[in-house]
Amino acid sequence: MKKLVLLFVFICSMVATAFAQNIQLHYDFGSAMYNELDERPKFTTTVEMFKPDKWGSTYFFVDMDYADKGVASAYWEISRELRFWKAPISAHVEYNGGLNYINNAYLAGATYSWNSADFNRVFTFSALYKYIEKNEKPNNFQLTATWTVNFWKQRLTFSGFADFWREKHTDVEGNNHDFIFITEPQLWLNLNKFPKVDNDFNLSVGTEWEISTNFATRDGFYFIPTLAMKWSF
Repeated sequence: MKKLVLLFVFICSMVATAFAQNIQLHYDFGSAMYNELDERPKFTTTVEMFKPDKWGSTYFFVDMDYADKGVASAYWEISRELRFWKAPISAHVEYNGGLNYINNAYLAGATYSWNSADFNRVFTFSALYKYIEKNEKPNNFQLTATWTVNFWKQRLTFSGFADFWREKHTDVEGNNHDFIFITEPQLWLNLNKFPKVDNDFNLSVGTEWEISTNFATRDGFYFIPTLAMKWSF
């Protein structure tokens, strides 16, 4: 555990120089809730960055799961929104990939974006073509929604994403599936938004709920919550 905390602090210092927006540490309850997930790692770090510019925006996140001997798995996504016009529709390109038999995936399509005037409410929806490398049926589609809602004077943030896509795959029981759904809503309590807390103390505490159907090698519906903390840069 001490090594994990030291690693967390080290990553914080590294990603700060890379203009990352936040880093998260999650304690995962999956292994305690499902017998078939008894070897699921309990700790996950997530590094996120979102950076807008005059041509659109860039977003990426990197997840790493930790077992007793070190990093057990890793996954990342990077996407680019391109827009040279005033309409709320942008061109979208994306790459997904990782370890442990995750095939490379390349996505392209369009994204609709909406935000309130104060940016306390943000919503996007993307309709994408998805090419999954080395899949039996590589040509697929994906629908993605993302959201961020700040309320209670920005002391609480409700954010997350939902993905639905087609991918021919087989679960651990040998059953065939063609479609996958996953959503990961997060709820954060932002400590620096409370009176008498320093504005630069950018620590948030909260939870993430992984809700999925036929995701990875699983069969059917799963609900996996976490306890988490996040430092924003």
